[in-house]
Amino acid sequence: MGRPEVEVRRSKRRRRTVSAYRDGDRIVVMIPASLSRREEAEWVEKMLTRLERSERRRRPSDDDLMRRAQDLSDRYLGGLASPESVRWVDNQQTRWGSCTPGDRTIRLSARLQGMPSWVVDYVLVHELAHLLEPGHDAGFWAWVDRYPRAERAKGYLAGWSTAARLDPPPDEEVD
Repeated sequence: MGRPEVEVRRSKRRRRTVSAYRDGDRIVVMIPASLSRREEAEWVEKMLTRLERSERRRRPSDDDLMRRAQDLSDRYLGGLASPESVRWVDNQQTRWGSCTPGDRTIRLSARLQGMPSWVVDYVLVHELAHLLEPGHDAGFWAWVDRYPRAERAKGYLAGWSTAARLDPPPDEEVD
């Protein structure tokens, strides 16, 4: 993957701050007009590095997801839920995640990428709990509720769905 297109915007009103954001395939770096070309080049490199690091944190790889799922299982489910694989998928437009207990696979909707890590963790815990309890009965929810931000994450996902004009699934269905 090559270097993204970079657009530098100079502002006479901007005095000291430098900021950057992604606009499609392009990175926009906003700098004070008073910076020299050398300072501009230094700041562009610095901001590209920061942005890349931030995006990597918010979009973990499948391997990162697997490690995270194992950690969450250890912390909240006594290490009892051991998935065979955990991966991102692009074909889930109405579900946040799904689990197939028979082959111990977990899939998370790519729509979760970029959401706060505690929301992704909630969906992972939800799907991990299906490895212990396949349905959405009281036993299942007892496992899920061990995750301390479960209620907050449910509210976040419900609000996101409403804002995106998606029909949120019934309260008991994340997957």
